[in-house]
Amino acid sequence: MDALSGLLYGLSVAVRPENLFFVFVGCFLGTLIGVLPGIGPVGAISILLPMTFQLAPSGAIIMLAGIYYGVMYGGSTTSILVNVPGETASVVTCLDGYQMARQGRAGPALGIAAFGSFFAGTIGLVGLQIMANPLSRIALKFGPPEYFALITLGFSLITYLSYGSKLKACVMALLGLILSGVGLDPITSQERMTFGILNLFEGIGVAPLAMGLFGVAEVFNNLEALSSGNIVKVRITKLFPSKLDWMQAKWAMVRGTAIGSLLGILPGGGPVLATFVAYGVEKRVAKNPERFGKGAIEGVASPESANNAAASTSFIPFLTLGIPPNVVLAVLLGAFMVHGIVPGPLLIKDHPDLFWGLVGSMYIGNVVLVILNLPLIPLWVQVLRIPGKILYPLVLLFCLVGAFSINNNVFDILVMIIFGMVGYLCRQNGYEGAPLILSFVLGPMFEVNFRRSLLMSQGSFSIFFTRPIALGAMIFSLGLAMFPIYKLLGKRSKGL
Repeated sequence: MDALSGLLYGLSVAVRPENLFFVFVGCFLGTLIGVLPGIGPVGAISILLPMTFQLAPSGAIIMLAGIYYGVMYGGSTTSILVNVPGETASVVTCLDGYQMARQGRAGPALGIAAFGSFFAGTIGLVGLQIMANPLSRIALKFGPPEYFALITLGFSLITYLSYGSKLKACVMALLGLILSGVGLDPITSQERMTFGILNLFEGIGVAPLAMGLFGVAEVFNNLEALSSGNIVKVRITKLFPSKLDWMQAKWAMVRGTAIGSLLGILPGGGPVLATFVAYGVEKRVAKNPERFGKGAIEGVASPESANNAAASTSFIPFLTLGIPPNVVLAVLLGAFMVHGIVPGPLLIKDHPDLFWGLVGSMYIGNVVLVILNLPLIPLWVQVLRIPGKILYPLVLLFCLVGAFSINNNVFDILVMIIFGMVGYLCRQNGYEGAPLILSFVLGPMFEVNFRRSLLMSQGSFSIFFTRPIALGAMIFSLGLAMFPIYKLLGKRSKGL
């Protein structure tokens, strides 16, 4: 069955009344969960998984997949409106989306996020439909050295996430790298920096840390401004992107889609890494990079496109090889197993209705999400009209509930509050949270792949320079790291 006939067959499966119902339920729940900070797709699918045990396999998988990519849509809402990432992949959207909202441009920010998500999700599905087998073969060539080189490339983009001091950005990145090492050693399982605290054995949770650095810190800043009478008054004007917005955002959407589509198929990458890389690239190619972090619409379009494209293409290795490239699909693998289905090379042959029905439902789900989200833009924008003395305590309450709901553990609330205070103090002194989050997320992957590579080479660093893919990524990383030095030397030479 070729791609076109397979898609037509999948659409015929997806438009069955019961499956359309499951598409709508999945998309609606995903959007709602994405708006609520802290829960995220992993928590949502884990909580709702038992509800699908009595459903037909196709209906169960279609609904759970809808929750996954629905969260990718909804996660941008609170990031833009109140600077609280609805899920981890929406952290980068806070940087410019919230600044647009403060400037009275919440509508265009939400609109470009929705349209970018639709465009990227659709392109990602085309990749899933047509390029599944070839791209999966490429992913199989990635071993620990290749992943280490790719993650090194991600680290080289850290300074492009900041719009202040590059030195301060590097300090925050180093702090994030140190924090990522808290917990049990991934190779030897020895305790590291746990101080005998049992809750730290599994490390610091990224969701409480992100909500603290961005959400709680923002609440503290705004409450301070409120008490001093300096709170920003937000005036809502246009609800949809203007022609100028489209002109500025169109290539950012394309680049974000391309980056997300490629990184989505790599195990350990996924939407989170894709959003950081896409934002860094966008800031790097911009004519006026100083606009980023101050309300650049490209800073919303690119990461939102990247995370939705990555969410779609992450199904490629999962469905064709049985390899879940991220935690969400690892949970979804459990749903397949419960229904007696094993993802892998024989899935299309043995269960064509499930494979193609899922692909068809995702096309329909993208349309459903746009229909659900765009009419709700005026409703979400009204959140900004709520008086600050009411809004900010509510945001703090949502953060507390979200942090607790992840593991039903009060310790996560404590972590969130601590990093809220850290984030507040950092902002007061010009230190940004984005480099810390990036290095914190990449740190465990960086360490594990580095150590595995050295085990493979018996301690020789040459393994990173003798494998073509790893060598190319390392050279590119070195070039990015040296470019600011080159520019600085150029300016000094002109001054002479």
